[in-house]
Amino acid sequence: MIDIAALFGGPSSARERADAAIMEAANTFGFFAASALPGDVPIDRESRSQLLRLFDLPPAKLRPLWRQKFDASHTNVYRGWFPLQSGHLTSKEGIDLGADVAYGSALVRDDDPLLEATPLPPEDDLPGWHASAARYYRAMERVAGALMRAIARGLSLEERFFDFAFERGLSTLRLIRYPVRTDLDQAADANTELWIEHQGSRFYVTGAPHEDSGFLTLLAQDGVAGLQAQHRNHEWLDVPPADGLLAVNFGKILERLSAGRIKATRHRVIGYGRERRSIPFFYEPRADAEFRPLPSESAGSFEPFFYGDYLWATTTQFVEFKGLEGLRQPLRPYKTLRG
Repeated sequence: MIDIAALFGGPSSARERADAAIMEAANTFGFFAASALPGDVPIDRESRSQLLRLFDLPPAKLRPLWRQKFDASHTNVYRGWFPLQSGHLTSKEGIDLGADVAYGSALVRDDDPLLEATPLPPEDDLPGWHASAARYYRAMERVAGALMRAIARGLSLEERFFDFAFERGLSTLRLIRYPVRTDLDQAADANTELWIEHQGSRFYVTGAPHEDSGFLTLLAQDGVAGLQAQHRNHEWLDVPPADGLLAVNFGKILERLSAGRIKATRHRVIGYGRERRSIPFFYEPRADAEFRPLPSESAGSFEPFFYGDYLWATTTQFVEFKGLEGLRQPLRPYKTLRG
């Protein structure tokens, strides 16, 4: 648990303590809970409810938001709705929202699926929902930017070292619903890892274990437990869904850029017969932001890469994006972060 209030002010001893705590968490666990957020950050119960009421729309209202993978008549490939898919280790549905929900069509391009427009429900179906999504998106950008500047200071870089890469970036606001599983027999036949034992009880997996691929993920949970992070000793630890907190975890790019000083922690979601809803925000740079080894003696080496190429290569490995690999032309053939 880290009080990050001082990150939103100027240099101070409190900010130095927060920086040190963040770097310690990044180096040891790769996961922490951020508290003392600015008062205008809308993660209170009412604000979360305003966003999550999208899931209360009938299926006929959600169908126009489906991605092309699930409805071939639609043009949206990367943004939009992904319906529940039975029989997989991951069992969820939801929507991926891009920067245009906050900044409009100026950030939309038709030559890159990463920059396509986000399909949204009509305002009449969810009055005020568009404004709530825009407000939440901008607030998460502000928090994530403050955290990235703390990380830059912790890595002995100029504090705004990463800022330019994130201007007009690809950050994704995702709304997720994990329903109570009704496909347990089918999923168990296909996935031997479906059932797990935790603290003497039996649970099913509803979000497959994985590490996030990018920089930062900020997660607001909606009151139902299930998120777990894996400790270095391989034990799975519960991440409590407390109000007023953001669960923060780091991605594989930060781990590679920092030569392992920052850990990308494996995490999963387990279920026990209750529906779970959550709101992750993936803080991501522009598609054409190029990354090279950091100016540090311990940074190691890897082939320079464009973030969009890396994002597409990694995202299309997840079940809701499988099969889309050939739908984007890379800026440069992507190899691997390992060089």
